[in-house]
Amino acid sequence: MADGTQGDPRGERTVFVCSCEGTMPLDERALAKGCRGARLETARQLCRAELPRLAAALAKGEVLVGCVQERAVFADAAAEAKSGHAVDTVRLRETAGWSAEADRAGPKMAALIAAAQVPMPPTPIVTYRSEGVALVYGRDERAIEAARRLSAKLNLTVLLADPKDVAPPRATEFPVVKGRIVRASGHLGAFELVVDDYAAPSPSSRASLVFGPARNGAKSRADLILDLSGLTPLFPAPHKRPGYLRADPNDPVAVERAIFAAADLVGTFDKPRFVAFTEALCAHSRSRKTGCTRCLDLCPVGAIRPNGDAVALDPMICAGCGSCSAVCPTGAASYALPPADALLRRLRALLLTYREAGGERPVLLIHEVEHGEPLIEALARFGDGLPARVLPFALNEVTALGLETVAAAFAYGAAELRVLLPARARADLEALHRTLALADTVLRAWGFGEGRVGTIEASDPDALAAALAALPKREGVAVLRTFAPMGDKRSLAQLSLRELAKAAPAPVDIVPLPEKAPFGTLAVNAEGCTLCLSCVSACPTGALRDNPDRPQLSFVEDACVQCGLCAATCPEKVITLVPRLNVGADVVTPRVIKEEEPFACIRCGKPFGVKSSIERVVAKLAASHWMYKGNAANLELMRMCEDCRVIAVTETSGIDPYAGPPRPKILTGDDV
Repeated sequence: MADGTQGDPRGERTVFVCSCEGTMPLDERALAKGCRGARLETARQLCRAELPRLAAALAKGEVLVGCVQERAVFADAAAEAKSGHAVDTVRLRETAGWSAEADRAGPKMAALIAAAQVPMPPTPIVTYRSEGVALVYGRDERAIEAARRLSAKLNLTVLLADPKDVAPPRATEFPVVKGRIVRASGHLGAFELVVDDYAAPSPSSRASLVFGPARNGAKSRADLILDLSGLTPLFPAPHKRPGYLRADPNDPVAVERAIFAAADLVGTFDKPRFVAFTEALCAHSRSRKTGCTRCLDLCPVGAIRPNGDAVALDPMICAGCGSCSAVCPTGAASYALPPADALLRRLRALLLTYREAGGERPVLLIHEVEHGEPLIEALARFGDGLPARVLPFALNEVTALGLETVAAAFAYGAAELRVLLPARARADLEALHRTLALADTVLRAWGFGEGRVGTIEASDPDALAAALAALPKREGVAVLRTFAPMGDKRSLAQLSLRELAKAAPAPVDIVPLPEKAPFGTLAVNAEGCTLCLSCVSACPTGALRDNPDRPQLSFVEDACVQCGLCAATCPEKVITLVPRLNVGADVVTPRVIKEEEPFACIRCGKPFGVKSSIERVVAKLAASHWMYKGNAANLELMRMCEDCRVIAVTETSGIDPYAGPPRPKILTGDDV
């Protein structure tokens, strides 16, 4: 929870909660539960008549105001105060105070205040640089007209695909050429293009442009692309590619918007580095054998590509959906806006404070700011508002929701979890559906019942209100878990699940999981295993281990991420993945899969190889190979270590491997 400490560098923090001219009731006793380490002050019209109170509080330390609408007013007041302390805001009126259940919303307000006080780490950024070199890609005069309107701001070239009877421009303000883009890569400030059927027009073109000889494979670059061709998009998820503006040429409004946006794409632009990627944790490949491809399968924009043993994630192309982070079994891809541990600290403050302030049966409503906040505000202004037990929790992208967040939510006391989505179906929701399916499997197995997690598809406030009203009023865990979230993404998932199991109504140690789950064990046909230990060298997490002192293969289930590299590498094909969740104590204990006696060299006694394998090889050679069949001496060589085998061969053959070639005969005068 957001407990304060003495010596806080932010000074004496103050939390202002305004009744907005008496339009919402304030439960000061409940609100105080969310202000640990801060002074609570209530107001009626803080943004106007009582604004001097804000300046006085800023002289002592940082301030949190429970109003987002007047954020600009509060920021101006902070600038005028020149105290060096900041004003932050949290939305209380639209999420809690303006509601048909406002008189019961005190615990929710306290929870929102506590969550808002949890500090978030800064997010790294990436920077685009565009000099305004633009390509307008079209098919007719509409592309030329769009370029003409942009010519004062951009350095333009028009590329026409399969032009038919295009009238020449009256004056040559920018190049107009023909060609079809067959390959495109890059992003704002760094597009690379390959064009076939490329040709320039003749300057003597009269009624229509006449193009010269065409060639294929022409290369070009651009800072931005305005695509008015109406052809297949040049990139997957085209609306998410920075610097690529695409509009239907038959839609004048869409074309106007694209032209307007293109005019501003000159200069330097920053965006968050949405995903932190740790190559050493990646389980994509080993020794040219492919294992995990979860992120490659789901990335909607093509920002991820194979790169040797790992994958490479291009932060300039990444659009921040977070699907890779949601499905990555090792935590190599981890969402950074915010990091998983920071997000869980905020979730912890929200849910534990809600219960401490007297709230019951909380529903966690996960939403994106862009879609969720306008819908929630409309419900507050024109409807009954959110129910008092519904706690909104904003994510940058709901597709980044991970199993660790869902498990922690129920361990901290959530009774229901719903993800708010637009009514119009989105194409990039597979990662979210996988996460919710995993969570539902675990919750049902541990006695929570069906339907604890799910989605609400709504784009109007009435539909949202109806869906929330229909939710069952079930209890959460009987005893709240209060664990502090620490560690990387995978560690957080394991911690959250173990804590949830401790509080679950009917926990079991082992829960079968669907395919591609990030946890599981291995089924190994021990009889077929030759203890070659190829799987050990391929395992990226150390789940499979050898024993330096004897032929032995062991397995630690807690470390297995179900990447499949062991199964792909095994030459005998005796390994099968078994997805499951094991929260038993034995999950961290190495389990011996196969163990055999080593074979001792018959000459020096040094252990080498596996006894059964050596004997099997000897028997096979004696039965079928011409060099060994009926030749006991040669068979004995196979029972020797690599050093003794060389020595024995040289002794029996009379060959000295260190001897040089025969020296030539010395000639004397008598030989002439």
